[in-house]
Amino acid sequence: MDIYYGGVIWTNHALQRLKTRGISQRDAWDTWRYPDQSKYAKSRGAWIYLKTFRQRKIEVVAKKNEKKEWLILSVWTKDVYPQGSNYKFSFWKFLLKILGLK
Repeated sequence: MDIYYGGVIWTNHALQRLKTRGISQRDAWDTWRYPDQSKYAKSRGAWIYLKTFRQRKIEVVAKKNEKKEWLILSVWTKDVYPQGSNYKFSFWKFLLKILGLK
């Protein structure tokens, strides 16, 4: 992973989150550069950029530093399921299915 990927500065925190959450730096950059939506973050001067890829929503927190350079501060993801789907995850049903008991 590159600390200057895509012409922005990636904090060590953001790079670590990409790694631990299995998000590609390209997908995070695309989220920041071409978001589906954006909103103010709780942190002063920061923005949250959101984009959905397949069934996964990526959220990127970014802000400009004192030199007016963009910093990527953090990145996370959530699974997204189509509206109206009856998807309900049950760990116990999943476990029983794997064990062949259901």
